[in-house]
Amino acid sequence: MFCLSPTAPPTVRIVHSGHACNVEEERHTERVYTIREGETLELTCLVTGHPRPQIRWTKTAGSVSDRFQDSSVFNETLHISKIQRHQGGRYYCKAENGLGSPAIKSIRVDVYYLDDPLVTVHQSVGEAKEQFYYERTVFLRCVANSNPPVRYSWHRGRDVLSQGSDKGVEIYEPFFTQGETKILKLKNLRPQDYANYSCIASVRNVCGISDRNIVFKLTNKTASPSIKLLVEDPIVVNPGQTVSLVCITTGGEPNPTLSWVSSSDSLPEKSVVKGGTLTLPAITSDEAGVYSCVASNNVGNPAKKSTTIVKGRFWITPDPYHNDDNIQIGREVKISCQVEATPPEELTFGWLKNGRAMRSSERMVITQTDPDISPGTTNLDIIDLKFTDFGTYTCVAALKGGGIPEISIDVNISSTTVPPNLTVPRGKSPLVVREGDTVELECLVSGKPKPIILWSRADKEAPMPDGSLQAESYDGVLRIVNVSREMTGSYRCQTSQFNGFNVKPREAVVELIVQYPPSVEPVLLEMRQGLGRPVAMNCRVLRAHPSRVLRYEWRLGNRLLHAGHFDQSDETEYTVKSLNREGWGEYTCDVNNEAGAGRCTFLVTGKAYPPEFYYDTYSPLWQNRPTVYGFKLQWTQMNPNTVDRIVAYRLGIRQQEIPVDGTITKGELNTHNLTELIKPAAYEVRLTPITRFGEGDSTIRIITYSGENEPRTTLPSTTTQPFEEEPICMFTQDKNDDFDWTRHSAATRDTKYTPNTGPSDDRSGSKQGFYMYIETSRPRKEGEVARLVSPFFNVVPKNPYGIANPPAYCFSFFFHMYGKHIGTLNAFLRQKGQTAAEGPAWSLSGNQGDRWKQAKVSIHPTASFQVVLEGIRGPGIEGDIAIDDVTLEEGECRDLPPISKHKNTAGGVYP
Repeated sequence: MFCLSPTAPPTVRIVHSGHACNVEEERHTERVYTIREGETLELTCLVTGHPRPQIRWTKTAGSVSDRFQDSSVFNETLHISKIQRHQGGRYYCKAENGLGSPAIKSIRVDVYYLDDPLVTVHQSVGEAKEQFYYERTVFLRCVANSNPPVRYSWHRGRDVLSQGSDKGVEIYEPFFTQGETKILKLKNLRPQDYANYSCIASVRNVCGISDRNIVFKLTNKTASPSIKLLVEDPIVVNPGQTVSLVCITTGGEPNPTLSWVSSSDSLPEKSVVKGGTLTLPAITSDEAGVYSCVASNNVGNPAKKSTTIVKGRFWITPDPYHNDDNIQIGREVKISCQVEATPPEELTFGWLKNGRAMRSSERMVITQTDPDISPGTTNLDIIDLKFTDFGTYTCVAALKGGGIPEISIDVNISSTTVPPNLTVPRGKSPLVVREGDTVELECLVSGKPKPIILWSRADKEAPMPDGSLQAESYDGVLRIVNVSREMTGSYRCQTSQFNGFNVKPREAVVELIVQYPPSVEPVLLEMRQGLGRPVAMNCRVLRAHPSRVLRYEWRLGNRLLHAGHFDQSDETEYTVKSLNREGWGEYTCDVNNEAGAGRCTFLVTGKAYPPEFYYDTYSPLWQNRPTVYGFKLQWTQMNPNTVDRIVAYRLGIRQQEIPVDGTITKGELNTHNLTELIKPAAYEVRLTPITRFGEGDSTIRIITYSGENEPRTTLPSTTTQPFEEEPICMFTQDKNDDFDWTRHSAATRDTKYTPNTGPSDDRSGSKQGFYMYIETSRPRKEGEVARLVSPFFNVVPKNPYGIANPPAYCFSFFFHMYGKHIGTLNAFLRQKGQTAAEGPAWSLSGNQGDRWKQAKVSIHPTASFQVVLEGIRGPGIEGDIAIDDVTLEEGECRDLPPISKHKNTAGGVYP
């Protein structure tokens, strides 16, 4: 096709490097890149288009269960070192530069791997007798994760086992595993069956992945694991207590391995597992639940023993009928005991005093499940407290029906039992700290029993530093690591009724003030400016604490330029009225308070912006001799008017300077011919603009020898596109047609289904050259239409008062119409503002023979226009129409043939 502007929409293709095992081109669908797990994946997006397109890599996961991962990579090269199996899937490269539709290509990445196989052993009957494998049937099951699917084989010692090789052996794949598991069945064990069995897993050296094997020793002592827990069940704990759970093995061959699991899916973060011992330090209420010890040796089912950690808590209410907070002789005391169990309504309670059972009486009243309190609660009311009532009271809970051991909670009542008291130590409020420090908020708590302290925000509904609305403390200290400015405020400490006195909570408030240096903007800003022009720099304070004393200092390097204090304003400005050479450099504005300084940095420079290479140059390979070639380099300059005039460019390939005459404007296309490049070498070209400042930012591109033939010469006012690059140079597929034109070459096009149609090479006679054609095989139907549409081209009138004589253009192209079912090829002129569709400017139907011909038609647009090429499917599948080398040239068409074979007499067909 043709391009009349230095701008061009993006095209993209994906090339690969790294450690590919194989790259396949699947018919009509996709490319598949195969790589071994742990190797390096490297995919590169090669793009064309101007301005240079932005590139974005995204990935959809390999399986339906995985969601789209928007972990985008904005880079031409996608590099994944040590790729893992979950990183397989389809990778998309998207290029866009604001012109036309984004270009998207994809490639599927298959990650191959083979894990070590695992052998599990099962028996056909119960494990009731010693040496239970004797005269019994044993199943050895082997499984390994892999991609591609794995193949298994079994060995006994050095002998290969196969179906029928030993009448005591069967090898089969159960239906439900879909062939992924291989089972070895040993029927009625014989002495020779006690041996070493090897399972070998293989993916047949795909991707160089070697076989994996595992050996299992089968003996008459082989047994499944058994374990024992050296802990009570359940375990009753108070929050803050450290709990250790111990598990030991009591049997199993081979020796079992031990692990711990929790009913909450994962063990607490601070838990410590050492061998069979699980330690839970400073346990919290949330960590209560079922903890299980699991032993496995791949024989039979794993052994599992569990214990339950439950929360038991109590509270003492001194004289619920008076307002006294103290325990006093002659008054009433109420002890409440609560246990969390399932189901709570099945709980039964009992009370002991100093180890002896109690019964409810007139002075010792025991009630269970008070309707005013949640289920699982029992109360002991001691009326008219006497000195002899001091002692240890034990609350005992059990579930009806047994099966779960009892749990108990001890409560001491004595003359030293006193209600809690809370105070803030002197000098601990308000606390003034710097951002990033570690701070401890402290409340002194007294009382017996000593209650849990609850910390919360007192000034607003906000979470605590750990994210919870309330934090527990057992020593009255709240420790905050890496304190931030958002944590400034009031913190409330208060007593909890649990495991203490059920009285009105005591509370105190600690004020925390976090100081931080000023936050300013901009943190870093580059300012490019030409000499003699003004430069204004502005530094603004966003927030600071304390904010009452803020001082600023402007510096150029180490030289102080200006200093002062903020008054009512939150910003300060420094202006260079006329930039000179000494004014280039790094300007800083430091804004200070007691906590430190915030800094705005301005890099003032006359450095020119980088040039932008034009990647869609038509026929860049302009010199093509036996040993050397030449390349036409084209570029535009980014923001040329921002800095001083660009006087030259330094070309890094030969360290030469390209002088620039006049002033470069934005979007202007600059050209330089590189000569005498050695075939077939590639060159890295660095292009650097130069101003009075010196060298600006560079741009680098790689030039490679493409091996193309010497391009055909064209007039400057002519543009031609031979379809060698994708997409078709700003042409687009019409969205309102029935199907699309297809870009192909004779070397890659599959014509085995329709051999008597379409071209055998492109217009120049090359099997590798590309052209466009309409594929008329099924599901295409007679009369269906495919259209290619050019962009709009402007018609510039030479007469300022309008177009009296419309300009002429010669629209020409080569076509190939060979096959007994050839339909019609039309060329249209479509003008802006045109309401009704006009007839074609050129049209031809039917079989024209197995050769390329040229068509020319003169067009006279009066407004912005497009050209449209339309292919119409004929009555059968041997009707492929092809086009190539489309050209638009200013002026009337010349050298028209004497006889026209098409409807429009303004044009003609060359035989």
